[in-house]
Amino acid sequence: MTAEALPAELRRAIVQLARTPRLLVACDYDGTLAPIVEDPERARPLPESVNALRSLAGLPATTAAVISGRALRDLATLSRLPAEVHLVGSHGSEFDVGFVHALDHAARDLHRRLQTELEQVIADAEGVSLEVKPASLAVHVRRAPAEVAERVLAEVRRGPCTWDGVQVTEGKAVVELAVVQTDKGHALDVLRHQVGATAAIFLGDDVTDEKAFARLHGPDLGLKVGPGETLAGYRIDDTVDVACVLAFLLEERRTWLYGEQAPPIERLTMLANERSVALLTPDAKVTWMCHPEPDSAAVFADLLGGAGAGHFWVKPERNGLPLGQRYLPGTMTVETRWSRLLVTDYLDHYAAPHRTDLVRVVSGSTSAVVEFAPRPEFGQVPVRLLAEADGLRVVGTSEPMVLRAPGVEWQITSDGMHESARAVVRPTPDAPVVLELRCGSDDLSPSHVTEEERRRRSGAYWSEWLAGLRLPDVERDLVARSALTLRGLCHVDTGAILAAATTSLPEEIGGVRNWDYRYCWLRDAALTAQTLVSLGSLGEAEAFLDWVHRVLATLPGPERLHPLYTIHGTNLGPEAVIDTLPGYAGSRPVRVGNLANQQVQLDVFGPVVELVVRLTEARGKLTDDDWGLVRAMAEAVARRWHEPDHGIWEERHAPRHHVYSKVMCWVTLDRAVRLAETYGRPLDPSWPELRDAIAADVLKNGWNDEVQSFTTAYDGTDLDAASLHVGLTRLIDPTDERFQATVTAIEAELRSGSTVYRYRRDDGLPGDEGGFHLCAAWMIEAYLLTGRRTEAEELFQQLVDAAGPTGLLPEEYDPIAERSLGNHPQAYSHLGLIRCAQLLEATA
Repeated sequence: MTAEALPAELRRAIVQLARTPRLLVACDYDGTLAPIVEDPERARPLPESVNALRSLAGLPATTAAVISGRALRDLATLSRLPAEVHLVGSHGSEFDVGFVHALDHAARDLHRRLQTELEQVIADAEGVSLEVKPASLAVHVRRAPAEVAERVLAEVRRGPCTWDGVQVTEGKAVVELAVVQTDKGHALDVLRHQVGATAAIFLGDDVTDEKAFARLHGPDLGLKVGPGETLAGYRIDDTVDVACVLAFLLEERRTWLYGEQAPPIERLTMLANERSVALLTPDAKVTWMCHPEPDSAAVFADLLGGAGAGHFWVKPERNGLPLGQRYLPGTMTVETRWSRLLVTDYLDHYAAPHRTDLVRVVSGSTSAVVEFAPRPEFGQVPVRLLAEADGLRVVGTSEPMVLRAPGVEWQITSDGMHESARAVVRPTPDAPVVLELRCGSDDLSPSHVTEEERRRRSGAYWSEWLAGLRLPDVERDLVARSALTLRGLCHVDTGAILAAATTSLPEEIGGVRNWDYRYCWLRDAALTAQTLVSLGSLGEAEAFLDWVHRVLATLPGPERLHPLYTIHGTNLGPEAVIDTLPGYAGSRPVRVGNLANQQVQLDVFGPVVELVVRLTEARGKLTDDDWGLVRAMAEAVARRWHEPDHGIWEERHAPRHHVYSKVMCWVTLDRAVRLAETYGRPLDPSWPELRDAIAADVLKNGWNDEVQSFTTAYDGTDLDAASLHVGLTRLIDPTDERFQATVTAIEAELRSGSTVYRYRRDDGLPGDEGGFHLCAAWMIEAYLLTGRRTEAEELFQQLVDAAGPTGLLPEEYDPIAERSLGNHPQAYSHLGLIRCAQLLEATA
């Protein structure tokens, strides 16, 4: 029997159960794992069931157990189950992890009396046997003639079963008398408590198993094997079906835990319209999208949870690999092409405020399958789909949502919690099929603007903006794509700039270094805006500085700035974990929020002031508002520069005196002094003195003679790529021997082929991470400043080669496994690439 032969409802229930965070798999032995045989001593489990149980027990956050009426010693000897599978004998009186019920004197005496009495009852009874267990005795009549069995059982029921302190459990051809209060249901509860299970499955065939079925609740699943009345929710025929169920559960659990065939991170392509972002796989599946904001809960989280977490897929009806995927030049419109099918995707740039309109155009000369499975709130909210003449209406969400698809006939299915829709569409060369997902609207009526015009206008917005930039000739096309990506991470309604489009894409496959980057970091956003200013676009910088002003207005003083805020400039809620999502390629936990919100990061002031410098130079004047912001940043540094902090990398341990943070404090005052002198603003007389004091402090305490380098912090010898900013910011002249030695030391310690690691120290978190593209960009700049152009060009080419086929870069790169890591696309990576291209052209 295969899984497909199981009832559809049971398969759906197993799929749902497989996605619980901590799963307990428990079952009976005789009649469940092992077929019922005439000689109980020959009851062997089916090998397929044993293999499935062993494999389930080997999975993370998964416990497997057998709860049997047999004595524990006999169960272990007969079943030969591997040690990974817990054994519970005597209906829960005996656990393989210890005897749960220590017998007191009265219980031991009762046990002896029962044994004496029962031996007398069964004396000379043909085919009847007495099984003595540590806390119970079982009378077996399976091999006795019917009249003998009936007589013995009747005598046992009239006699010992009525004694005080005796708990009776009747099964098939057996009656068990225990001197402790326990049963299979109690045993299941004990196991559930011990392992912290969030859901359990129990399979059994006997009447004694009903006590376990009675304890199931909520997401639990009960399966009765064979005929008879039962409290179980589902029924299967025999032990062969048990093996099939366990194998199917194993497959689904393994897929959920480790991820399906996760697409390489760099091959994901971003859609954007300056209000929303979405990610596409190379085969045109919308795998990630949040609503109503990019930092809201996900509507489609397939990227972090597989198909059950929500997706929107268009693909050929007959299997075919895509020929390629590309952006239409100069736009954020994406085409995915098969032999006779083309899917064009874009987020409508001119959608109404508070709406996300994703438009998917299916064209060509072959039929395509559309799968629509919205899962709002990371799949936490049950969803229903109502089919109407013009499309689908999503029911059960806090935000209205519809999919306009006139004339499409949908098949709607349910997994018990969510509904999904599937349709086959047949475009012709002259009549494409248009699918419009409207989040934030319940309107299924036609748009007032044709799809062709909407696509043209949305594309023109991006291409016209791009045409106004000053792009270097070095890797011009890739720089243009990076610029568009940075612009796509800008939020037009607020001025905030996202650090990245995603949360929890791992820094190590299968690891725990998974962070939420869908927020506005002052540092990241200021660097992004600086880069756009350097390309000739000033609006993003002005909007971001306005955003900073609004945040400052909510604080008692500028020194209280947090490192990051929500898109709307409010504090983040507590960092949380979405337990129901297994993570990209099984990399858990999936996090929402970011604990760095509560950290002290004293480097954030420098990039903001540097941005004001760049913006002022570009427009030729320093506004009063911007000067007020500079003064606020200088004030913050004056109050706090001497404190230890958590640093640029947001390490989750005790603060240190980080060299990079001190350098950025120096930048704050140095640039403030420069602005005052250049634009005739009143100069605070304390600033130059404090600037020089900070520089002296860095030179004295940041340099380490032992390692011949500026170190991570004042208290150690460990190195950090961020310390390159001692020279990149010109705190010391790049020709200074100490900077050149630092470049050499960091290169030797932290560079690995095509990438550069942040650091190699123990940061208090398990696992490893990849090298950071931003750190590689810093190293390229350092090479250029120290006259090592050949090395700069080689490393830059390796950075370029790491970009995905549509030109996007995530945060990190693993040079050993040769794969990308981290959230995607990452602003840091793209702004680093742009700066390197500019510097290589300027120094050619």
